[in-house]
Amino acid sequence: METLLPLTFTLRIKTLHPVTSHPHLLPQRRGSAYKSLPMKRLLHGKNSGGIDHGDANVDCPFNSSICSKGLVHVTEELLLEITSKGFLPDVSTLSGLMLCYANKGLFSQAKAIWDEMFNSSFQPGVPMISELINACATSGRFDLVVTILHQVRIKNHVILPEIYARTISCFGKKGELELMDIMLREMIKMGLSVDSVTGNAFIIYYSIFGSVAQMEVAYAQLKSSRILIEEEAIKAVSSAYIRERKFYSLGKFLQVVGLGRRNVGNLLWNLLLLSYAANFKMKSLQREFVRMVEGGFHPDLTTFNIRALAFAKMSLFWDLHLSIEHMQHEAVVPDLVTYGCIVDAYMDRRLGRNLEFALSRLNTDTSVTMFTDRIVFDVMGKGDFHSSSEAFLEFKSKRHWTYNQLIDIYRKKKFRSNQVFWNY
Repeated sequence: METLLPLTFTLRIKTLHPVTSHPHLLPQRRGSAYKSLPMKRLLHGKNSGGIDHGDANVDCPFNSSICSKGLVHVTEELLLEITSKGFLPDVSTLSGLMLCYANKGLFSQAKAIWDEMFNSSFQPGVPMISELINACATSGRFDLVVTILHQVRIKNHVILPEIYARTISCFGKKGELELMDIMLREMIKMGLSVDSVTGNAFIIYYSIFGSVAQMEVAYAQLKSSRILIEEEAIKAVSSAYIRERKFYSLGKFLQVVGLGRRNVGNLLWNLLLLSYAANFKMKSLQREFVRMVEGGFHPDLTTFNIRALAFAKMSLFWDLHLSIEHMQHEAVVPDLVTYGCIVDAYMDRRLGRNLEFALSRLNTDTSVTMFTDRIVFDVMGKGDFHSSSEAFLEFKSKRHWTYNQLIDIYRKKKFRSNQVFWNY
């Protein structure tokens, strides 16, 4: 059952002042936790320091472990004992207790402490307010989040932009897009500037929780505000298009963002190539790859593997080998996906005898690596060799696998499956 702290305790908060710098007034520490025994000795031992009870502030023996163990009542008792002896708990102690209440879902107690602290001369800081807002949003108390925000708006206008940004992020993480939109509109109406981090977070949350149409409207708003869309937001928007298999729209979006941007590396070009590879538009894929190279961009591992996956699935052996040669020319080290493209292309066509020749240009005795961007698999999937190899790589008994070992195991597996098929 929830019990509010006595009014005599909450009223003491109005008289809080900064904690005095007297080390003998603070409880002793062992490690990172305060101990209650030294505090009790301090409260009852009047002969050890000549303490002025009317002016002393005491840091309560409170920490997060007490809260996690559900022992909030222990802290309440200690705080009541402190006030009964004429001591004043400091602001950090009360803030910690308030956040503990909020994290435990005891919002009436947390709100009581917040109101008293807010109505006093105490100026709440951004970290403390952010933690309180996060705790309320985690439990779905969005009404309290809005109330706290509006109270801050009345008292402290300086930190308001940062608190609005934290609130927007809080609502976005919970998928409350309507509330997030309202907060953004309030922010703009008040004349507060929306920074790049908040604007990009706005796009990311619409990409995750909203429809493609809503996401496109949000991006149009971001673009009209002249805020540049950054890497994480580009990935989020692209993932939304990929989930809906809208590769043409993805290509259009990338063209609007601008393929000439260099601050995001090859991300835009790789996504554009992926949009063509998804529908096996090989001529467009090759044309855009040439444009990429002519534009001064150097293809990376993901770039080459997007092309290799498309060539392997289309059984374009000559193009696949030329792509491997180009990769070696650019000094790009192949990974499991690259080897998998070659193995699958030959094994699917029952050309296993030619596999050694196909792999002759690659070093199959090196350790297995995997550095391809995972968004590629959302579009192209994983090859059979890649999927089966990942199962072996998870074995803890053997940490260092080589491509030769995985290829030998895979060939034996395919041989046995063929034997079973023909015997049946």
